[in-house]
Amino acid sequence: MNIIVIGGSGLVGRNIVERLCAQGHEVSAASRATGVDLISGRGLMESLIGADVVVDVSNSPTFDDVAAFDFFKTAIFNLLYAERHAGVKHHVSLSVVGTGRLEDSPYLRGKALQERLIAASGIPFTIVHATQFFEFLLDIITYAGSGQTIHLSPAYIEPVASDDVAATIARVAAGTPVNGSIEIAGPERARMSELIQRFVIDMEAPYEVRTDVGAPYFGATLDELVLLPREDAERGERDFQAWLEQSEYARADW
Repeated sequence: MNIIVIGGSGLVGRNIVERLCAQGHEVSAASRATGVDLISGRGLMESLIGADVVVDVSNSPTFDDVAAFDFFKTAIFNLLYAERHAGVKHHVSLSVVGTGRLEDSPYLRGKALQERLIAASGIPFTIVHATQFFEFLLDIITYAGSGQTIHLSPAYIEPVASDDVAATIARVAAGTPVNGSIEIAGPERARMSELIQRFVIDMEAPYEVRTDVGAPYFGATLDELVLLPREDAERGERDFQAWLEQSEYARADW
């Protein structure tokens, strides 16, 4: 099977490429590093020639402003146009649990638009909704920080290791389109503010975490259940402690 991974040079994309290659598929990574630009369209049509499956794990370079929405809007228009031209038989997209429930977030509003356009494209598809990656916790700290203080919502989250997500996407890409979505989450539930507190302590990072029910999450205010997956969500194998002990952040030298 000929599979193109858009965003194949990133954290999840590289993992997916390695897994699919190990399964014997013909796999190519497409990204700006390989001369493919989703926004300008440069190199996109050429990269999809002969593709059976396109896996899109591209991501916006910003999270909490209108530029995130604009990225997803432009990227999906260009990608679906190129896929129809190439005769792609399965579009696989990585999205986020909570998409469609947080309209105040430009990032998630952009992801929701992508999903609607994918479903209406006529191309067989599978959307994989994932909860927050453990690797994404540092971005949450960065965006929520003000000096040495981090204001965070106590909303519940069930974060997942990116490796577990990559395994699911690789399996989906080699399978039959479901023309709908599946979800994957981590094996444990925690309040965002409390988990980030654990992360900060384990990293020995110089931050104070404050719980704030009104703290914005990339532009949206959260109720405590809005980021949780469905009951039928798949579960990753690694919990937070197992991931942390193998990560570069464990007892980091700040």
